Amino acid sequence: MKKPVLSTLKILMEKTFNSDIDESWINWAMEMIEAGFENENLFILAGISKPYNQFELQELTTKVLKELNLDYSNQNLVIRNYVYYIISNSIYKTETYLETLRELKTICIDLNMEDDYMNFYLLYFAKDNLIEEDYQHYWDGANRENIDQIIFETFKNWKTEYEMNKNQCEIK
Repeated sequence: MKKPVLSTLKILMEKTFNSDIDESWINWAMEMIEAGFENENLFILAGISKPYNQFELQELTTKVLKELNLDYSNQNLVIRNYVYYIISNSIYKTETYLETLRELKTICIDLNMEDDYMNFYLLYFAKDNLIEEDYQHYWDGANRENIDQIIFETFKNWKTEYEMNKNQCEIK
């Protein structure tokens, strides 16, 4: 039985944004092969080295995803699945909060400040400011003593809402 490769969620999100193909794609292809997934284009992708020809790699990665039956056509669903994954991986690790929020802030910006992700954007700047300063103006009532608890509660609430409303695609 093939085990899921969780980095697939990030790969699908990058594909929905039509991001440049980089080393993370090559590493993902190798992970997929190690997990037992096999097809010619996946092997080709795993063997690619720099310099990357984005035109050729976009075409190749489209073929790889199609052959693996990985659907990235619903950008909203793909992004929600990825956000769920990164929140789940960091919810109990306060030391990762700033890094996780930085990634979520970038998603919010990429989505033209989408309301669903705006809290993460604001929390990123609140947490970042509180590292150096005693005061921040991004999140009402947040201070150095309670910012991690606010982040935890926000992550927990987002995760709970996702689980109640999930319409997820299968992770390969």
